[in-house]
Amino acid sequence: MHRIALIFLLFTSTLFSQSKTDLSYYLPDDVTYNTNIPTPKSIIGHEVGEWHITHDKLVQYMRELAEVSDRVSIKDRGKTFEGRPLILLTITSPSNHSNLETIKTQHIEATETDDANLSDRPIVVYQGFSIHGNESSGSNAVLALAYYLTAAEGSEIENLLENTVILFDPSLNPDGLQRFAYWANTNRGMNLNADPNDREFSEVWPGGRTNHYWFDMNRDWLPVQLPESRARIQTFHDWLPNILTDHHEMGTNTSFFFQPGIPSRTHPLTPKLNQELTRDIAKYHAKALDKIGSLYYSEESFDDFYYGKGSTFPDINGGIGILFEQASSRGHVQESDNGLLTFPFTIKNQFTAALSTLEAANGMRKEILEYQHNFYKNARKEASKEGSKAIIFGDEKDAAKTYHLAEILKRHKIKFHHLKSDVDLDGKTYKKGYSYVIPKNQKNTRLINAMFEKRTTFQDSLFYDISAWTFPLAFNLDYTETGMEKASNVVTELRHLQGGVSSKSEYAYLFPWNEYYAPKLLNSILKKGIRAKVSMKNFKANGKTYDYGTIMIPVQNQDMDASELYSFLNSTAQESHIKIDAVSTGLNDGIDLGSRNFRALELPKVALLVGDGVKSYDAGEIWHLLDTRYNIIPTKLDTKNFSRADLSRYNTIIMVNSYSALDDGNTKKLKQWLEDGGSLIAYRNTLRWLNSNELLKIDFKKKSSVKAKNISFEDRSNFRGAQVIGGAIFETTLDRSHPINFGYKNDKLAMFRNTTLFIKPNKNSYDNPIQYTENPLMSGYISEENLDSLKQTIPFKTGRIGRGKIMAFTDNTNFRAFWYGTNKLLMNAIFFRDEM
Repeated sequence: MHRIALIFLLFTSTLFSQSKTDLSYYLPDDVTYNTNIPTPKSIIGHEVGEWHITHDKLVQYMRELAEVSDRVSIKDRGKTFEGRPLILLTITSPSNHSNLETIKTQHIEATETDDANLSDRPIVVYQGFSIHGNESSGSNAVLALAYYLTAAEGSEIENLLENTVILFDPSLNPDGLQRFAYWANTNRGMNLNADPNDREFSEVWPGGRTNHYWFDMNRDWLPVQLPESRARIQTFHDWLPNILTDHHEMGTNTSFFFQPGIPSRTHPLTPKLNQELTRDIAKYHAKALDKIGSLYYSEESFDDFYYGKGSTFPDINGGIGILFEQASSRGHVQESDNGLLTFPFTIKNQFTAALSTLEAANGMRKEILEYQHNFYKNARKEASKEGSKAIIFGDEKDAAKTYHLAEILKRHKIKFHHLKSDVDLDGKTYKKGYSYVIPKNQKNTRLINAMFEKRTTFQDSLFYDISAWTFPLAFNLDYTETGMEKASNVVTELRHLQGGVSSKSEYAYLFPWNEYYAPKLLNSILKKGIRAKVSMKNFKANGKTYDYGTIMIPVQNQDMDASELYSFLNSTAQESHIKIDAVSTGLNDGIDLGSRNFRALELPKVALLVGDGVKSYDAGEIWHLLDTRYNIIPTKLDTKNFSRADLSRYNTIIMVNSYSALDDGNTKKLKQWLEDGGSLIAYRNTLRWLNSNELLKIDFKKKSSVKAKNISFEDRSNFRGAQVIGGAIFETTLDRSHPINFGYKNDKLAMFRNTTLFIKPNKNSYDNPIQYTENPLMSGYISEENLDSLKQTIPFKTGRIGRGKIMAFTDNTNFRAFWYGTNKLLMNAIFFRDEM
């Protein structure tokens, strides 16, 4: 019987491969089309859904439509890391196109005045597709959708386009889409195979989900650290769309999801009316999907809590974000619990939901325009109650971190001011040029609250993503509430970060380690072959205090003369935005420059373990950090090549979150490298691997046991989920004399955590340079049991094997590229490994 069923399944798969699905499969019935508009096949050479669209062909078709249709215009907004264009189409009626700037101006003005035209304006809809590159049915649906919006004729489409401005983003992740299309297409046979075990459905590491540096870009709408994000965020704030759709895919055995998500998991700053309107829009999706017989669900999973996701970001900006999740074929056709799931069917569902969104926008236009108008009207009322209150933030010893948080504010069109003069508040010094002031009485006051709030109480204990992201904590900046009287002029353009050498010296140069880009400068110095040393103690020189970690470059016994050294240091310091001090004597108040407490430094030669068994997100964050910010070139050492790699080329190997990336033979090889003097930096679950392989003895603290009482079978998963630390912020104390903490000016540091790894402190206090406080929770959700387990534990541990060193972190110090505040911990481990 099993054999008969298998033969039938293979037969149906073969039948599917013999019958091509043409464009009519996707398009609505009883609609005529303008024959002057090219079909997708006439440009890309195949039917929609026959092959996975590559980004170059997608762009080719979009440009062709813009060329021939008066309903479409196209704009290049920048490029990805791999140089692919970030295009945006604007699709609307020809009459709207001729008046587009006026429409945009009136649309924005309606968010800035109590009186606005709410009846005679088009609604603005931003439609974005496949931000996860291997969730490609969205971007493939774009082909049919763009054709329909451009070529369809009749009063219905004309009315829709007259009442709607569509901001059409065909690929939110061009690099990932291209990578996945290559994989799916190169593994496609002429006769399609639906067997889930086929190679087509199992991408090689790291897969096409992420962008070039392996980031999940659907977490970057609020931090805005990536070029793709910066393009779309500028478009968003230029237009403030009323609705934004985000088209995704999920597991093959599911169906189709549309928002709203689970009601109790909506962020409290999101107005209730937002969710009610989302529910009304959902009726349009249900009706459209009913019509084509597609299964779907809503309000059972996903949420609207973290504002850094595409479907939630609009909710704090006066819009309505909508997430779509389509069961994924992950190729061209695959067996599923719901029968054969074909790629064209997944495309059709995405097409249908995109169209139902536009129908909802048209049908609910006045209601949704009014909602946005009132959102900002009420926000202004809230802001006016704040009077002259403001938030001041900064770091008196690190201009760069402050600058980069200000950059994010500017991208979100949040107004802020320069500081009038140095200010001491709450025991902290806010230095002019190193600090900014944000007035709370402004248009985007709700967005400011969302970025700066610390929240520790929640309606629900489950989160689809992180529960905290407080930006000044992420940047390790001082911040407090103050008054606008301390502010001077509003910042229109951020001042360029300064750097350079104070003067030429014949003796030595010094620069503190506090600044964010100090590692970039030091790497350039060591790479040039210039000798440099690090201070293990504080001292004073020329009346200035220098902290632990100060870098000293002697002038004598270098491979270049004094003039060449000065010229190189000056240009490199300018590039790195670091101020270098020239000194003429080695005699100091405290240690002198010839002291043994200045330790010689070695150029880092870094290998980053990547490949099967390694968490690509974590690896990508470190690759991005080293490559784009510090000009450190890590060798991406693939696990499959580890056995034949010459490890003597590296003095540092970084192993991010991994359970079993290395087998016994490679573990033995790593151990020998360590015994010979190598340094290993390990993160998160790699610590369990280190402990089990006796590379680093770690005394893990057992989690407090939690027994389910009065928990039903139905609620068992929620009970277990409440014990997950999905992402929250916790306070630690620092021993600033320890090399892992060089460059930090405060003795407290906020750390991001999304693990339940707890390490007991060492008996010797000096072996606990970073330790969680007795009351560590600063922002986010953690269960009482886990909080009890976390108290007084340590997130960092060191050990030795032979001449080698191991430095182990329980927490991610480089989270999503915006956790600037703990990047220095990794850099200290890399540069000061021998001083640990």
